[in-house]
Amino acid sequence: MENAQERALTETAAATGPGAAMELLVHGVGGTTPDRMLDDPRTTRVAGDDTAAVFRRTADVEDPARNAGTDGRPVPEAYVWCNLTSGNGARALWLLLLPFMVVNLAHWMRPAAEGRPRVIRLYGLLVRFAGLTLTVLLTAAACEVALDLAAWQCAGTSACAARHSWIGFLSPTVSDGGWWSLPGRRLALAALLPAALVGLLWYLSLRTWNAYESQLPLTTAPRPAEDDAPTALARPGFWYGRRLVARLRAAHTAAGLLTVAAAVLGPAVRHDRAPGGPAALDVAGLLLSAALLAVAVVAVAVVGARGRSERRIDRATDESLVRRLPFVALLLLALALVYGGWERPAWQSSGRLPGDAVFGAVNLVQGLLVIALAGVAHLLHRTRPDARAALKGLGGPAVAMLACALGGVMSGGVSQRVADWLDGTHAVIPGPPVLLTWQASVIPPLLVVLLVLCGVLARRALRLARAEREAVARDYPGERLEPDRTRRIARVRAMASLTDRGPLLVAVVSVSTLLLGAGALVGALVTGQTPSRATRDAYDVVRGAAETAQALGSWLIGFGFILFVTCGRRAYKDASARRTIGILWDVGTFWPRAAHPFAPPCYAERAVPDLTWRIDTWTRTTGGRLVLSGHSQGSVLAAATAWQLSPATRRRVALLTYGSPLERLYGRWFPAHFGPAALSALHHEVDCWRNLYRLTDPIGGPVRVPADGGPEVDRAPLKDPLAHGRTDDHPLPAPVLGHSDYQADAAFAEERERLLARLRPDLPGQRPPCAP
Repeated sequence: MENAQERALTETAAATGPGAAMELLVHGVGGTTPDRMLDDPRTTRVAGDDTAAVFRRTADVEDPARNAGTDGRPVPEAYVWCNLTSGNGARALWLLLLPFMVVNLAHWMRPAAEGRPRVIRLYGLLVRFAGLTLTVLLTAAACEVALDLAAWQCAGTSACAARHSWIGFLSPTVSDGGWWSLPGRRLALAALLPAALVGLLWYLSLRTWNAYESQLPLTTAPRPAEDDAPTALARPGFWYGRRLVARLRAAHTAAGLLTVAAAVLGPAVRHDRAPGGPAALDVAGLLLSAALLAVAVVAVAVVGARGRSERRIDRATDESLVRRLPFVALLLLALALVYGGWERPAWQSSGRLPGDAVFGAVNLVQGLLVIALAGVAHLLHRTRPDARAALKGLGGPAVAMLACALGGVMSGGVSQRVADWLDGTHAVIPGPPVLLTWQASVIPPLLVVLLVLCGVLARRALRLARAEREAVARDYPGERLEPDRTRRIARVRAMASLTDRGPLLVAVVSVSTLLLGAGALVGALVTGQTPSRATRDAYDVVRGAAETAQALGSWLIGFGFILFVTCGRRAYKDASARRTIGILWDVGTFWPRAAHPFAPPCYAERAVPDLTWRIDTWTRTTGGRLVLSGHSQGSVLAAATAWQLSPATRRRVALLTYGSPLERLYGRWFPAHFGPAALSALHHEVDCWRNLYRLTDPIGGPVRVPADGGPEVDRAPLKDPLAHGRTDDHPLPAPVLGHSDYQADAAFAEERERLLARLRPDLPGQRPPCAP
């Protein structure tokens, strides 16, 4: 099949004439404009839409020979995809989906493994279950705020209801026993808020799928050789997870609605089962509870039933049971609201709703899942040890722990903050469950751990900066060195190297959150017991410290929320801010939604098919060759695109990457997909690959592909700045460029011209070498 395709490309080249060549540019983090990429103020969109498009210089489009790329000079094209990840400030609200995005990342951080398909499936299963617990946890936190704190506690307490006029119509005393004042009806009305939140998540997941991820990948003939490819990114169905996302969306939506239904149903069932309760309602409550449990089991089974189908483009639709699961859950929620709102004149609200057991069970399950995930990841890592893999293959479990910690901190902090706002300083309501209060109290000690760690890293950076001064001096022989300038360059290099300490940061934070979470669970259990006389003093000391931390954590969560959204808005609207924090967000949203359907949308499921279609159609119609040039995150898209091409087309593509995180971030954190075997295979399958990087770049780095007797991929680190002081070529001080403006270096132009020259010769023997 590939030989036939190669012959077809050769015949097309003979028909159209030799020399058809193109340079396809893909920008990186922060985005840019086509006129800057093409270095021409007049550009024309030749394909795409307002979200992502391919541009050419207007002069090239108007000239037939230049437009065809057959006039002896490769025609440049720019693929602009920045609108996939940026836009108006409202998209900053996507940051609230951060726990879902982080747990989705853990799915793709699986270690590389050989011959362990069942263990690999178990890894994905555990991550999907962890994602399901996050949906239940955050929905339960919304129920805690709306049902317990507002409708049950505050509305049931005259002093609290009197202070908040908007809730007065729910209070038996303020409203003089109005229709909504019965506890069950108050809970039923308040349940609409968390139910609307679940509905909003379902809508956003569906809407973003239609807008970003519904692009059909390039349909090619089956390629049996790709089944044994060193990375799943080469499989035809990798960038089309429609079926799995639909299944997960149905199951998670059902789980959220069932959580709301259980929050309404539970208090009413407990009241009806008390001595003297109505028998008819008791039976109805038991039947409804059994139905909720049965549908919950089905939702869990749907989540665990299967993973992704990547070996083919899966266009099948799921059975009606799965598609109707959210509607069944919605029906049960409606029945629960009717049952809970049934008139019970003797029912009065007091204390708090019993949510400690629910939140304690969720936290315990999350901890067990993370521990089991760590064991599975260790087994996989042992089958193919990778010295460069982050945390020795435990990056996925560590990140999953961070996702659970984010969910716990958000639920505990928001609940405590709302309780403080409703209660003020009067202490008239019991407040949130003890466990959530303790979770809010872990925020201050966690910040202390982070400050200590930052201090350690800063100290290390200072030592490294002093050591780098000699290296900086050696890089500028013959120049007059200025001590202050040397120190600044060395400091930039030292700060850029802190990226490689990311695994240490994640490990410390993950272990700290695991221990603090366990401490919060134990603290909640201990404080729920009456202390003995011998332990009362110690109990009072611990309780006083916890209350102080809880109050501080409550304020910190409110401040953190405002700071979070503010930084998010700035990151989406300010290019300089996106270069600072954008790489983390772009790494998170690069991967398909395989573990959680409510995570932010995957832009690569639009960008990779765009690039693949463009390259394949151009090579088939012209028989030409091209250079795929990617900066930063654009280099990751370029690599993913090259893997999706057929082998015959892949051999007609040369790669030029610069400021690339392919090995430094992706290779270390996603070893199963960007590990040494995958990058080495890509190096041998494309026509040529050259990579440029700087020691001052905090994101890009070498790809570390072994030569194996062939040409090197990495060029020696580019000099940055280009001159130490003032020279004849640089009469003004040259800036430290770091991650930007690679095109300003003469080495970039040299490598680019070398690759472009390989596109033009009539005979293969005349082509220049891939590397000097």
